[in-house]
Amino acid sequence: MLKVENLSASYKTIDGDVHVIKDLDFTVRDNEIFGIAGESGCGKTTLLKTLYDIIEYPLVIDQGKVVLSGEKNGAKFSYETGEIRKTWWNNISYVPQAAQSVLNPIIRLKKQFLDSIPKEDKKNETEAQTLTRVANYLEELSLSPDVLEAYPFQLSGGMRQRVIIALATFMAPNLVLADEPTTALDVVVQRGILMMLMRLQKQLKNSLVIVSHDMGVHYQITDRMAIMYSGSIIELGDTEAIFNDPVHPYTRMLVGALPRVGDKSQKVGIPGRPPALKNPPPGCRFAPRCPHATDRCRKEVPKFTEVKPGRFAACHILNEGGKIDG
Repeated sequence: MLKVENLSASYKTIDGDVHVIKDLDFTVRDNEIFGIAGESGCGKTTLLKTLYDIIEYPLVIDQGKVVLSGEKNGAKFSYETGEIRKTWWNNISYVPQAAQSVLNPIIRLKKQFLDSIPKEDKKNETEAQTLTRVANYLEELSLSPDVLEAYPFQLSGGMRQRVIIALATFMAPNLVLADEPTTALDVVVQRGILMMLMRLQKQLKNSLVIVSHDMGVHYQITDRMAIMYSGSIIELGDTEAIFNDPVHPYTRMLVGALPRVGDKSQKVGIPGRPPALKNPPPGCRFAPRCPHATDRCRKEVPKFTEVKPGRFAACHILNEGGKIDG
């Protein structure tokens, strides 16, 4: 479905390049929910922008490519970076971070739905016929068709988020990218949004990439997940395996800091802070915070390799067949 090959990207600034994502290699499979987790500022949103081909200065691709493939209406797609936008809405769609602010506040939602549908997909319909299709789809998502007559500012935050998701999925794309879809929503609304995303993914049988710093979100809905740190993926595998048996030191500390029902033990956070992307340390970028770091870790960048069947990590100790204790 989606293949990322040796991808690096940076922002051009007057003080020099800021390398936001570095040497990423991973695949999103057909009909799966793939999660991307990591601390704020690790490059998650920039990664989604490159996947969706929103590559505008000062963001530039330094190397690598993104290949999107799929099949829809008998036509096959295979695009590298720079061509993915040709299949927006039909083959790939995007729910951006702070999605509530992307709706035009002075235009009724029905107009925004009509503008989002490619001309070739309106099937020579009248405007009323197209809106009937949209209204029927909204009802499937437990949204009242009356929202089409509303302006965005007349809806609650949760309703606007549902409308954005409806916009992104109306054309039944093969791949949906969702960046922090539950941010700034109360826990009840968050659960509703997550259940909606899961239901849509099963209904459309497509792939969903969801970005969130909330590990609980990933545990609830993702099949596989990648852990990002300072612009790189440091662990990737099945979600259940990552939570039950994390292998990278950062992932182990991240999972170990999560509260658990009935566990009254004191939780310990990860000491220090992530390095500045403009001037990261040499070697493994997690080494300054890692209790297991060696001199090699501080000098040499670890390779991202398969350390267990289906489990990938970037750690010198793991790459040499060792195991992280504690």
